[in-house]
Amino acid sequence: MNPSEFRRHGNAIVDWVADYRARIADLPVMPRVAPGEIRAKLPGAPPEQPEPFDAMLRDFDEIIVPGITHWQSPKFFGFFPGGGSLAGVLGDYLSTGIAALGLSWQACPALTELEEVVADWMRQMVGLSDGWSGVIQDTASTSTLVALICARERATRYALARGGLQGAERPLVVYVSAHAHSSVNKAALLAGFGRDNVRVVPHDESYAMRADALRDVMAADVAAGLAPCAVVATTGTTGTTALDPVGAIAPVARAHGCWLHVDAAMAGSAMIVPELRWMWDGIEGADSLVVNPHKWLGVVFDCSLYYVRDVEHLVRVMSTNPSYLQSAADGRVRNYRDWGIPLGRRFRALKLWFLIREQGVSGLRARIRRDMANAVWLEQQVRAEPGWRVLAPVPLQTVCVRHDPPGLAGDALDRHTLDWVDRVNRSGEGYLTPSTLDGRWMARVSIGAEATEREHVAALWDVMRAAAAG
Repeated sequence: MNPSEFRRHGNAIVDWVADYRARIADLPVMPRVAPGEIRAKLPGAPPEQPEPFDAMLRDFDEIIVPGITHWQSPKFFGFFPGGGSLAGVLGDYLSTGIAALGLSWQACPALTELEEVVADWMRQMVGLSDGWSGVIQDTASTSTLVALICARERATRYALARGGLQGAERPLVVYVSAHAHSSVNKAALLAGFGRDNVRVVPHDESYAMRADALRDVMAADVAAGLAPCAVVATTGTTGTTALDPVGAIAPVARAHGCWLHVDAAMAGSAMIVPELRWMWDGIEGADSLVVNPHKWLGVVFDCSLYYVRDVEHLVRVMSTNPSYLQSAADGRVRNYRDWGIPLGRRFRALKLWFLIREQGVSGLRARIRRDMANAVWLEQQVRAEPGWRVLAPVPLQTVCVRHDPPGLAGDALDRHTLDWVDRVNRSGEGYLTPSTLDGRWMARVSIGAEATEREHVAALWDVMRAAAAG
């Protein structure tokens, strides 16, 4: 494809995206396809000869689009908000078009230095002190893995340079809440701690980790000859957006020399609103934290900000310095390859830069406040409706609900919940994700798509009641 052809087809794609966003509210949120249906329409072998680009776009429209779940629909209330601001889309487009790889500062100076700037902008926006330094990773899963590897190496005095975990004097233990994201457990396993050395700390009635229980569990482990290594606290859990008390947890972790990592992947974006920062009081006592601007803030996936207080330690753990990447600038610049797992890095900072500049901090704050107000409104409607229950506090933008009609309990109630949520999703008028809480199914209403207004939340509430009534 030459530049002239690229211009023609690229303009067509930009027009397609603009038209798609203009009509997205009219599309059924969940695709109406069966498993294997899309694959069956695609050739089983690659084409031997080149194909016209127009044919590719036609197949995209006819085969791929019917199988898309429309995350940017104002009727999408599943999982968590998925960033899709069009300003960020254009920034991502430029990043892909430039196709630079951030192997080192020298490989693309602008990639590194813009990342430094936007990471510091976000630090200021969420109210962190200047003792924090940030780097853009792909996802919170990677950020948490990096945090636990750093915790492991601090606890073992850099055993990676000797025998790895085999060089640890005592088995190392990681502490999490039952409501921590699944990626935390996965990171603990990948970092080599082992499932037997991951402790689930009891939570309170609001589903937040109890600092007193953490203290007791740690003391029991020490008495058993184990070594507390890391605590992962969550600001805004996936299931209920519970808020682990970072301020109370930090001194407990510090007393045992534990690394404290705070997972604020979704809720961290809300910290740009000053009156919400109580949600992570004590954050300055943590060693690392993660915020995903590609969730509620609105940046296009993927863009995960990982912040640390001890940059020297992070670089010592993660650094690699082959001769072909060395340059005369080393020692005077940041080489972000030494701040994470991948060697090659995308120009992710562009889409975050575009978003912040296009909307301004004031615009981003207004959207966060709008979504939280809509969650409060829905909570009030549910509490006032006979036969409906709000199951957890609503500190952020997720409302956990259950339709609880008389005479239904146990497995029958679970089947009813899953059935009415499925009816909502199949209607095309909304998308919810069911989840379990205290061993029983519920529905999560996660508000935060950029286009979602009060009218869309009200329409969803009508659809939910109709679906539950059968």
